[in-house]
Amino acid sequence: MDNILRSVCPYDCPDTCGLLVETAAGKAVKVSGDPDHPFTKGFLCAKMQHYERTVHSERRLLTPLLRSGPKGSGVFVPISWQEAAGRIAARWREIIASHGAEAILPYSYAGTMGLVQRNSGHPFFHRLGASRLDRTICSPAKSAGWRAVMGETPSIDPDEVAKSDLVILWGINAAATSVHFMHGVTEARRKGARVWLIDTYRTPTAAAADSVVLIRPGSDGALALAIMHVMVRDGLCDLEFIKGKVQGFDDLTAKILPGYDPETVSRLTSVPAGIIEELAAAYAGAKAPFIRLGSGLSRYGNGAMTVRTIACLPALVGAYGKSGAGCFPDTATGGAFAMGEVTREDFMTRPTRIINMNCLGDSLNSSAGLPVMSLYVYHSNPAAVTPDQNAVIRGLMRDDIFTVVHERFMTDTARYADIVLPATSSLEHTDIYRAYGTYFFQRVKGVIPPVGESRSNWDTFALLAEAMAFDEPFFRQSADQLIDHLLSIPAAMRSDSDPHRLAEGRAVRLNVATDVSRFLTASGKIEIFNPAENEPLPRFLPTHEEAEDGSMRLMTAPSRHSLNASFYERDDLRAKQQGMKLLLSPQDAARRGLADGSMVTAFNRLGEVDFILEISDNVPPGVAVAEGVWWIEFAPGDRTVNALVSQRLTDQAGGSTFYDNRIEVRLR
Repeated sequence: MDNILRSVCPYDCPDTCGLLVETAAGKAVKVSGDPDHPFTKGFLCAKMQHYERTVHSERRLLTPLLRSGPKGSGVFVPISWQEAAGRIAARWREIIASHGAEAILPYSYAGTMGLVQRNSGHPFFHRLGASRLDRTICSPAKSAGWRAVMGETPSIDPDEVAKSDLVILWGINAAATSVHFMHGVTEARRKGARVWLIDTYRTPTAAAADSVVLIRPGSDGALALAIMHVMVRDGLCDLEFIKGKVQGFDDLTAKILPGYDPETVSRLTSVPAGIIEELAAAYAGAKAPFIRLGSGLSRYGNGAMTVRTIACLPALVGAYGKSGAGCFPDTATGGAFAMGEVTREDFMTRPTRIINMNCLGDSLNSSAGLPVMSLYVYHSNPAAVTPDQNAVIRGLMRDDIFTVVHERFMTDTARYADIVLPATSSLEHTDIYRAYGTYFFQRVKGVIPPVGESRSNWDTFALLAEAMAFDEPFFRQSADQLIDHLLSIPAAMRSDSDPHRLAEGRAVRLNVATDVSRFLTASGKIEIFNPAENEPLPRFLPTHEEAEDGSMRLMTAPSRHSLNASFYERDDLRAKQQGMKLLLSPQDAARRGLADGSMVTAFNRLGEVDFILEISDNVPPGVAVAEGVWWIEFAPGDRTVNALVSQRLTDQAGGSTFYDNRIEVRLR
């Protein structure tokens, strides 16, 4: 072995695991968890246990490619980086001359979570004068709902869950999306805590719960209001805490809660009234109740209001500020780094138009206003992950749109590119990472040379800046120099950071007060009543899809063996998923005359997608579950799950509504 070096998992996961990478002859030969990491403690999920198979996959793109066949055919010829950069710059100059720079649109999201590599396109496109992308595909409604109640109050430390005596895993399949958090849950349960799981179907996380509550999709806010109704009715609230630290309790009690008795809410949620009563009594009776709030429940038309309502629950029992208690949505560590030094909004000569990434399909096909004439995609796969797949692909098929994709693999999107640029993996470049499920950050360097002719985002944008004759020195610095600059800017969150530990690539804790002893809101209190909101009080809002027409709600759920559209290059991980499946209840399958293992077609007004049917008792009637975002290459048909997902947005913050769609199913 040459070395064992430290690195970080770069993917869109709250845990941001520390890695140990064994290298030999310039290759990664083994990837394991770093036991020195205080939160992830050496344990890796199934996806990352053989990350070297992704890094050195036979599918890696090794050279820039120029399209030589029809769009979508995946037929390309190799070219040099200089030719690629020259062609891109020439085409962009033509577009700018004829349509203006706003006809160029960048598209990226969370294929890498490193602060430099993820954001390195921002300064380039700001300087270019391109359109801006509203990056809201994940959970902005969750953040909006939390802020409406808690303002800028930081979340508690996730490790606090181990001290809880009642844990509610609400709308989170932690076994797939937050595996290290479950270590604390297991410890709490070992000490006697009761664990409740609230979700739309029985996920693998159910194995770690004492009680599982299956809820009608999108009705979580109503359940939270019913729990509060019972606590107020039965005198179970902490009135002393409420009097000193909560704003709006009396208004909530008088104006909202009377309409949310358990019997009424049972009809809204499909949760039996007796279970609502039991859950409310257990929550109010716990000494340290802890809610772990997932993101999936925010991906409905009522997502922000749902999160806002659930965030009020701990206020009624005085859980905020108690050890082992409260509500944990995610960590908020944006103040740790002066990210404006990376994104450089000051490079814009004027504000340019903003296009919501969830509406890419409409934007690429719109005949109104300025058309999108060029799309530059990096660390994302919009042909797979973006809502309304048919509209997105229809836009990518336009003969007059110039598409560049910077990627590691020939993804669904790359097949429609005019030029494909080979990208590095996280083991091949420098970056700095902060988590959104813990309070740690790490700086790491590349541990192996770039595979083939691949280049990092930072180095690619530096080359494109040179091709576009940008003269700002910013584009001529290295990623390490930019990180050094970021770390040189003082920040209270990093005031206690150990520079030696950071230089060694080890995880360093941010200095965040997580005891929630004071509330960073306009009033200084928990704001159940928030006058700055269009609706000052929380209430239950309907989703986009409330009609009971016999169709099924589609859950585009996470898989333990993939992450959105990532990891489908791996034969071993695809095999563990056993094909692209649609899970239905026995009742729904029987009603449609469908047999387990049969080929079926799911359809709605947006499109049709073929699946392998799996009949499962884990899925309640009225719900259909599709786990993972498969590449079309490996699908039973010519489309994957997001062909069934609309471009409609959440009630606040322009978020996606992946879970707010209905489908019908027939035999293929």
